[in-house]
Amino acid sequence: MAQSGQKQSSRGARRPAQRRRAHADEGGIIPVLARTVRAIESAAERGKVNASGRLRFRVVAVLAREERARIKGDAELGDAQRTKELTRLDGIATIMAKTAARDSSLIQLLTDAGPLSAQAQEMRRSMLLDAGTELAPEDLVVVTEAPPSPAAPERQVVPASVRQFQRSNPFLAPDFSATQPVAETSGELASWELIEPLFRAFESGAGGGAASMELPEARSLEAPGALQLMRHQARFVESARQGHRTYLLADEPGLGKTAQALLAARTTASYPLLVVVPNVVKTNWAREVEKWTPDRTATVVHGDGDDLDAFADVVIVNYEILDRHTAWLAQRGFKGMIVDEAHFIKNKDSQRSRNVQSLSRSIRSRRPGALMIALTGTPLINQIEDFRMIWQFLGWIDEKQPTAQLMARLEETELTPVDPGFFAAARGAVVGMGIVRRKKVDVAADIPARRIADIPVELEGEAGRSIREAERALIARLVDRYRRVLASRPEAAPEDVIRVVAHAELEESKQSSAGDNVFAMVRRIGQAKAVPAADYTVNLARNVGKVVFFAKHIDVMDQAEAHLAAAGLRTISIRGEQSSKARQAAIDAFQTDPDVAVAVCSLTAAGVGVNLQAASNVVLAELSWTDAEQTQAIDRVHRIGQELPVTAWRIVAAQTVDARIADLIGSKAGLAARALDGEEVDEAAAGSVQLEALMSILREALA
Repeated sequence: MAQSGQKQSSRGARRPAQRRRAHADEGGIIPVLARTVRAIESAAERGKVNASGRLRFRVVAVLAREERARIKGDAELGDAQRTKELTRLDGIATIMAKTAARDSSLIQLLTDAGPLSAQAQEMRRSMLLDAGTELAPEDLVVVTEAPPSPAAPERQVVPASVRQFQRSNPFLAPDFSATQPVAETSGELASWELIEPLFRAFESGAGGGAASMELPEARSLEAPGALQLMRHQARFVESARQGHRTYLLADEPGLGKTAQALLAARTTASYPLLVVVPNVVKTNWAREVEKWTPDRTATVVHGDGDDLDAFADVVIVNYEILDRHTAWLAQRGFKGMIVDEAHFIKNKDSQRSRNVQSLSRSIRSRRPGALMIALTGTPLINQIEDFRMIWQFLGWIDEKQPTAQLMARLEETELTPVDPGFFAAARGAVVGMGIVRRKKVDVAADIPARRIADIPVELEGEAGRSIREAERALIARLVDRYRRVLASRPEAAPEDVIRVVAHAELEESKQSSAGDNVFAMVRRIGQAKAVPAADYTVNLARNVGKVVFFAKHIDVMDQAEAHLAAAGLRTISIRGEQSSKARQAAIDAFQTDPDVAVAVCSLTAAGVGVNLQAASNVVLAELSWTDAEQTQAIDRVHRIGQELPVTAWRIVAAQTVDARIADLIGSKAGLAARALDGEEVDEAAAGSVQLEALMSILREALA
C-alpha cells in the first residue's frame, strides 16, 4: 500500500510538467492570460466589468497561480528561463492589480481559493486548449455541482463603501432583545398537513371575514416634516408602534403603502432597513424616504454599488441586481426588510425569489422581531398558491408547515381541518398575522378627491444612454453660447444672459430636427417611457380594475397597446383619426364591458369631450407642456358621477429634462390658481415651460 501511495504521489508530482509544454514567448498559457486580462482592463477603463468579465478575471487568477507553482517546481527549467517566465507572470499580476484598483468588485477574486463553478471550469478548460496544453484527465471533466445559493461567488460584489463600513463595524452581533421566538408547539395540529387547508381557507372567500387585520385607532395624523397622514395610514403605523412586526400590506394603489411602510420602520426604529423594489421605482423610494423620514438617509444600489453609501439608514436595491449583493447584505445587520411589489417573488424557483427568501431568513435569524413588510396591490395574480412565497418571506410558514407563531394561533382555535368552522377560523388566524387590505371605496372619506402622484423611472439600455448623451450635448451648447454672449456683453446681468441664451436655443429647436434639441429629446424620452408606463398600467389594471392611459404620440400609444396585449389585457383606443362613431363605440365598450381593462388615449384627441369615469386611475405616460392639458386629461375621469377618489400617476424619467418639466408644470398649476384668485403675477414667472426648462438646465450647469 505504501509503495502504491508513493507511485501515485510521483505521478501527481509529474502531472503539471506533462500537462504544460515548454513556453516560447508566443506560445503557452501566459500569452492567453495576458490577452484576457488586457481585455478586462480595457472594460474597467470604460467604466464597468460585467459578470462575464469577473468570471474570466477569476479564472485568470487561478491559472496564473497554477502556472507560477508549475514554473517554480519544474526541475527542467534553467534559472534564467525560470526568472524570465516568472517576470512575465509578474507583468500579468501587475495588470490585474491595476484593474482591480479600478473596479473594486474584482479585488476578492484575486485571492479566492474556493471551488470553480461549472461555467468557470469550462472557461478554464477553454483557455488551456487555446494555449495548446495537453489536458490531464481531471481537466476533461466539468463538475456540475449546484452553485452556492443564492448566487455563484463570481457574481458577488463587495462595494468599497461596504468594505469601509465593515472595517468600522467589525462586530455585528445578533440582537435578540426585541422578542423571543415562540416555542415550538406539540399540540393537536402538529401531525396535520396544514398549508393546503390554509390556502383553501382563502379560496372560500369572505366566509372567514374581511381580509384585513384589526388595526388600532391612530393617536395622531401628524408625520415628520409637518406632513399629515390619512387616517387609514396612521392606524397601520400605530399597529407597528404597539408591537406588530410582520405585514402583508395589500392596500389598493393610491392609498400610500410606501409612506405607511417607511413610517412603520421609523416608529419601530427598524434601522438599518433593507428595501427591495423593481428597478423602475427605486429612485422614487429614495425620494419617499427623504419626504416621509427626513431625519434618515437613504442610498440606492446601482449596478455593482460603486456609488452606494453603506452607512445610510435605508438601503434600496432592485430585484435585477440583488444576486450580486446578497453576501454583504446578509451581513449588514438589518433590523427590517421591505419588499415592494411582493408578487414578483411568487415563483419559488426564480432567482429573485430565492435571493429574497435567503435574505429574509438571514435577517429573521439575526434579529428575531425584525420588521418584515411585503407590499403589493396585487397579492394574487393567478391562484391562491401565489401567497406561498410571500408568507415564507414573512416567516409565517416554511416549506412544509406553519411556523411556531402561526401554529400557536391555529391551536387556539381548537379546531382541525375536519371540523366545521375550521376554514373560517384558520383564515382569521392568518389575517391576524398581519394581512392589511383596504380599498379606495373603504377609505374614500380620508382621501382627496383628486391627486397627482409622480412615479420616477430610470431609463435603461441604449435609449437611456442616447438620451443622456443628447442632454449633455444640449448643456454643452448652452454653456458655450452663454460664455460667448457674456464675453460680448460683460455688463449684462447673468440672469438676463441665461434668458437670452435659452430663448435663442428654443427658437432654433422649433426649426431644427436634430436629436439633441429640447423637443426631440422630450419626444425620445416619451418613447423610452412607453413600456415602463404600460407595465405600471398592467399592475394597476390587475388590481383596481379599469385604467385610462394617456400619451401624446402615436408610437408611444402603439408600444403601450402591444405591451398590454402581451400581458393579456383588453384595450380600447381613442385617437385623432377615428370617426365619431368609432370613438363612441370605444368609449361605450370601456364604460360598460367589464372585460375591457384599459383605454389607451391620445392626450390631445381624448383630452376634451370624453367621459371615462368607469376608471378612477389615470396613467400619464408623457408630460404635457401645460398644466391645463394635463388637467383636462385627468378630468375625463374626475367628473360628476365619479364615486371614487381619482389618482393620476405621472411617469417621470428621473435625472432628465422630464423631471424639470414635471416640477415646472406643478409650479404653473399653483400660478394659475393664484392668478384666478386675483393675486399679482410676475410676468417672467408666467413664461413658457419650454423656456424655463432650458433656463433651469443652464443655471444648474453654470452652478
